Amino acid sequence: MAKSPWTESAGTILRAGGVRLDSFDPGGTPGFTEDKKTGEQLLAERGRVLSELQEMLFAGGRSGDRRNLLLVLQGMDTAGKGGVVRHVIGAVDPQGVRHAAFGVPTEEERAHDFLWRIHRRLPGAGQIGVFDRSHYEDVLVARVHNLVERAVWERRYDEINDFEREVADAGTTIVKVAMFVSLDEQKRRLTQRLERPDKYWKYDPSDIDDRSQWPQYQQAYQDVLDRTDTDYAPWYVVPADRKWYARLAITELLIEALRNMELDWPKPHFDIEAEKARLAAS
Repeated sequence: MAKSPWTESAGTILRAGGVRLDSFDPGGTPGFTEDKKTGEQLLAERGRVLSELQEMLFAGGRSGDRRNLLLVLQGMDTAGKGGVVRHVIGAVDPQGVRHAAFGVPTEEERAHDFLWRIHRRLPGAGQIGVFDRSHYEDVLVARVHNLVERAVWERRYDEINDFEREVADAGTTIVKVAMFVSLDEQKRRLTQRLERPDKYWKYDPSDIDDRSQWPQYQQAYQDVLDRTDTDYAPWYVVPADRKWYARLAITELLIEALRNMELDWPKPHFDIEAEKARLAAS
């Protein structure tokens, strides 16, 4: 068996505990010893592993197993959340995926508690749920842009922890990924969006405004990691300047999470030999 290109499991090397964003390297490849070419080849191989595990999860859901998995993706614009959805989640059967992208709340959503819209988009039995942005917008954007008073966003950390505890206790394995891109790499990606007609639709002028508040966002993210990283809903911090590494790392995190669920194929509710005989005679 070939030696693993990982010095430690992705779940160990990327766990948020103790991470300080003021010294974090968004261009790094922590735990991975090989280059881009090897990483991209490995992504295809590991995607097939992920696909089989997802099918096993989905089959279990169709047979009475209520468990599921929720992937939460957070990051500044251009961090690559959409690429993860396409290149990582895109490797599995879409009928077993529930994707939700949380943007600016609608009028109906603003009329409810900030977790109301999140509850409604949780994955069902056997599904992989994907949140492209999430309830954490309400302690990130809402905080940095002063959309609510400090007392409001301060108490939301505890409310989020309680909510995630409830979700985990109901059978959901939660994997939260914070993707961090550097200012220079974000500028390069935004420039590309302005130079390519096929990328115009991705560009939002407000992204420039957010760049001017980078330190405030970094502090807001640091508090998220410090206050909501729990054993039942852990945070993983993924460098995002190298897209291939971020996608591979998140694939590994999902594989580890699914394997830890000790999934198995559902047992048949019929007599296999009798059905073989009936089929042969048909």
